[in-house]
Amino acid sequence: MGNRTIVTGASGAMGEAAVRALARDGRSVLMACRNLEKAALVRSRIIADLPEADISIGRLDLASLSSVCTFVGGLGQEPIEALFNNAGVISRSYSLTTDGLENTFAVNYFGPFLLTRLLLPKMEPDARIVNMVSLTCRYVSIDESSLRPKEKDFSQLGTYARSKLALLRFSRELARRNPGLRINLADPGIVNSNMIDLGHWFDPLADALFKPFCKSPENGVQPALRALAADGGGRYFKGKGSEAIPARFIDPSLDGRLWDETAGLVSYI
Repeated sequence: MGNRTIVTGASGAMGEAAVRALARDGRSVLMACRNLEKAALVRSRIIADLPEADISIGRLDLASLSSVCTFVGGLGQEPIEALFNNAGVISRSYSLTTDGLENTFAVNYFGPFLLTRLLLPKMEPDARIVNMVSLTCRYVSIDESSLRPKEKDFSQLGTYARSKLALLRFSRELARRNPGLRINLADPGIVNSNMIDLGHWFDPLADALFKPFCKSPENGVQPALRALAADGGGRYFKGKGSEAIPARFIDPSLDGRLWDETAGLVSYI
């Protein structure tokens, strides 16, 4: 990829692994991160190993729609070849952002929705977009009302799963509206990272018994890297392979309704 690849959440464990792999391949990478200090440390580690790496940093807080707009507005005219929507959060409790959106949905869905759509004019017609989803998507369902859960409807894992399912459905509708783009999904599986620290009393027990069997960030990001390199779109990358998006996720009518509902809630576009 000769032009820029944007990686959101690039200061996290899998984000760092992705940036390192992309830089090793000679790609220009823009780390889109909320915490610039943490991002600078990650960049320094990678540059120490890969002195010729072309890595820059931009501030992006996906929980803030205005931050998304500011980030895109500051990108300049250099084309974007690929976008990896990697950032994600599993909120421990119910909270609303300054935009009045539930925090998990804001970071995992509304922010990427707005970011991707604002970036489209800067992308090549056949640009690659990879959205990180989750195996938890298969255990939940969504409709338009799911996008703004009330506190009584919130659950840590359930809300996370629905936000990732919304991102999956956005990916399908985005591909339908932009057939030239190469849009794929990536499922990392269960990765040993801060994402699975849920803030419960049993976390230390899980650390001892469960985490040793989780994938490393370097292994967990492999499906996404293969998705970024894919020649086509419409595939669900997981493990060491890929498949067509499973039939249980095929509902064009729902995809369109969720898109319209989201566009109405995201008032910046």
